Amino acid sequence: MKTKKEIKKQIDEMTYESMLSLWRFAPVGHPMFQGETGDYYAKVMREKAAKITDSERVAASKLVGWD
Repeated sequence: MKTKKEIKKQIDEMTYESMLSLWRFAPVGHPMFQGETGDYYAKVMREKAAKITDSERVAASKLVGWD
C-alpha cells in the first residue's frame, strides 16, 4: 500500500493528459478519487488544466478519446 506522500508524488508527476485519462476511464470507486486523495487529485488536475490553453485541453481530450 502506498503512503499518502507517495500517492501525492504520483499525482504531482502525472501529466494533464494522463490525469484526464484516469478520470475518464477508471472504474467507479477507484481509490484515486476517494477521500483526501480524490480531493487532492481534483485540485491538481484543475491547477494543471489552468496552466494550459483551451486548445491544449481539447487536444488532450481528443487524444484520450472515449469508449
